[in-house]
Amino acid sequence: MAEIRPELLEELLKDYEKPEDLTGPDGLLRELFGRLIEAAAGAELTEHLGYEQGDPAGRGSGNSRNGRSPKTLVSEHGDVSVDMPRDRNSSFEPQIVEKGQTHWAGFDDKIISMYAGGMTYEEIRTHLGEIYGVEISKDFINRVTDAVLDDVRAWANRPLDACYPVMWIDAIVVKVRVEGVVRNRPAYLVLGLNLEGRKEALALVMGSGDETAKFWLKVLTDLRNRGVRDTCIVCCDMLTGLAEAIEATFSGTWVQCCVVHLIRNSLDYVSYKDRKAVARDLKPIYRASTEDAALDALDGFEHTWGARYPMIAETWRRHWERFIPFLVFPDDIRRIIYTTNSIEAVNRQLRKIVKTRGHFPNEDAALKLLWLALQNAEKKWSYPIKEWQRALHQFAIHFPGRVPLGARG
Repeated sequence: MAEIRPELLEELLKDYEKPEDLTGPDGLLRELFGRLIEAAAGAELTEHLGYEQGDPAGRGSGNSRNGRSPKTLVSEHGDVSVDMPRDRNSSFEPQIVEKGQTHWAGFDDKIISMYAGGMTYEEIRTHLGEIYGVEISKDFINRVTDAVLDDVRAWANRPLDACYPVMWIDAIVVKVRVEGVVRNRPAYLVLGLNLEGRKEALALVMGSGDETAKFWLKVLTDLRNRGVRDTCIVCCDMLTGLAEAIEATFSGTWVQCCVVHLIRNSLDYVSYKDRKAVARDLKPIYRASTEDAALDALDGFEHTWGARYPMIAETWRRHWERFIPFLVFPDDIRRIIYTTNSIEAVNRQLRKIVKTRGHFPNEDAALKLLWLALQNAEKKWSYPIKEWQRALHQFAIHFPGRVPLGARG
């Protein structure tokens, strides 16, 4: 990039007295921005025509300059008026500001950033009006943010790694207008732990709330089609048909019932005054050293609480085969596996963003905001989880030939 000469800066700022002279509605930056756009467009037209303005070489060339067309650009400098050059044959397609473009790309980024941060359309309109002195409509903001949907679709179809030793599946509930009625809709997030021990968002899928094995089979088949060939353990809530779909898609994968969900579901049966005691007495079950010790603890729990809350022990026994897989691992590695806390931490961030919305007008509106919030969350996933190398060797022992040790990280 060419260096800006001090003499030029001195000339531009010779009338500068206060910040408004530079950044205000009628300041130098807005005027300079407009003039630079016009100059760049003029240079593009020269390149298109093949000769400089006034050059005799242009005579008889079959095309020539044909005046200018006024245009107003919405930008971070406010509304900027520019005069865009035209050619007589209308074959010139400017790149700096395309035909039909009414707003500057950097301004779009600001809108998308504010939207991703949870600001409503009205809050964005007010903020831009106060800071930049521009008046924009909600439809304008919607068009800008809708451009994100192309990125969402590209992300949802991107290639994935062949092996994720651990996956978690969990949902966040959002309110979406469906056929004129606002309904609760689950947005399912699939999170993977890659061979470097780093979390990676793999899929974000809207559901209807009454998902079946067929729905889950499609979600998991999409992961296979994008390159995933194996996963050792999938931790999830026991949603209808999910475990069966996992085992049908990824042969030999262990389905781990999320212990945190199991505890919460158990406490749903309990009166407020008994909750602390029941939670305390459940702890020996999931903190047991072996499966036999866990079963003894469940028997003891049932002896204490079975008469008052029979459904709790029944629930644990019903999910027992999905509960016990993590017990073969050491304590520090169990924490990686047995809970969807890793994914729930992400969902807490997403909930902070969506709570400002009463509801979304459609599923696409919900998806684009959740995806933007997810992109912000992923920026913090720069380090592998603790004890990852040890965990990776444990997976190699329990899943021989399926975890390529030393391939990454």
